[in-house]
Amino acid sequence: MVGAACAYYASAAGLSVAVVDRGHVAGGTTGAGEGNLLVSDKQPGPELELALLSTRLWRDLAAGLPGLLEYEPKGGLVVASAPEGMRALRTLAAEQARHAVDVEEVPPERLHEAEAHLADGLAGGMLYSQDAQVQPALAAAQLLRAARRTGTELFPGTEATGMVLGPDGTVRGLRTDRAGVLGCRAVVNAAGTWGGRIAELAGVELPVLPRRGFILVTEPLPPLVRHKVYAADYVADVSSGSADLQSSAVVEGTSAGPVLVGASRERVGFDRGPAPQVLRRLAAQAVALFPVLAGVQVVRAYRGFRPYLPDHLPAIGPDPRAPGLFHACGHEGAGIGLAPATGLLLAQLLSGKPTEMDLSAFRPDRFPPRTQEVS
Repeated sequence: MVGAACAYYASAAGLSVAVVDRGHVAGGTTGAGEGNLLVSDKQPGPELELALLSTRLWRDLAAGLPGLLEYEPKGGLVVASAPEGMRALRTLAAEQARHAVDVEEVPPERLHEAEAHLADGLAGGMLYSQDAQVQPALAAAQLLRAARRTGTELFPGTEATGMVLGPDGTVRGLRTDRAGVLGCRAVVNAAGTWGGRIAELAGVELPVLPRRGFILVTEPLPPLVRHKVYAADYVADVSSGSADLQSSAVVEGTSAGPVLVGASRERVGFDRGPAPQVLRRLAAQAVALFPVLAGVQVVRAYRGFRPYLPDHLPAIGPDPRAPGLFHACGHEGAGIGLAPATGLLLAQLLSGKPTEMDLSAFRPDRFPPRTQEVS
């Protein structure tokens, strides 16, 4: 998704663009996502600023590609099970509201007006009207289709195998296994969870790690869940750096009928094996939030790998260690939501124009080098 957005905005800016993907469109993390476009889980700071810019851009994209993205401005409802959780939500919401986030408190007696099937006894919630959803694989494909109409070349099933570097270390091209050498003045690393591997081709280090997550998909149902609804501890899970399994209920309906249930997080490398204990935990948490789901059939589950960076911020911008290399990866679970802003900002950088926001917090070289173990 991030690569598609970079191609879309760079091509619209008049740049000559080639997209190299070792798989097929949305064959990686993008195809395993829920399509979250969230401001509700962002702490005030650079990521929230990036999310708010993306919120505006997603609306523009949906208007320009009507009906093609399955864009749903459904809003998000964050609920607390206990008074202390509600106090934490109030504190966060007050800070967010000072940064142009539209948020409204929903007292416990009004929760069922927002979501009729919520469990009883919750302490309240916060309603975020700016939260939305897209179908991520479809959105990525449509942005690439639009980019191709303005001249972008697409090389699916083609792996990047190396960088062509000039005498001074400047990136001058990309070596591939099927398309030969693609000469260029800039390479954008939008490889998501595999962004560290692409960085290594240019001789630099970017500590991107995979963070696995599962999603349950129910049978098609009549409309049961109006918003994206999640428990307050999801915000803490997003900001945690723990490698251990974490999960919190995230439940939302889709236009096609199935309900999506997440969200888990754990750092287990690229382990794609089954994890029934995680699926049971997600199902139990979803039923605790929406008891109506207790008798519903789960028809499938799927997994993806979020591109995790240690400070939970993506790497966006030029890499001074390898001139000509730009990064647009490490968005963790927010890549779908943050993709348009990332793409626009990269296009502005590549065009030599001022960027719409300060990118210093996203500098790719901000991480200290990993120490080498001596055997």
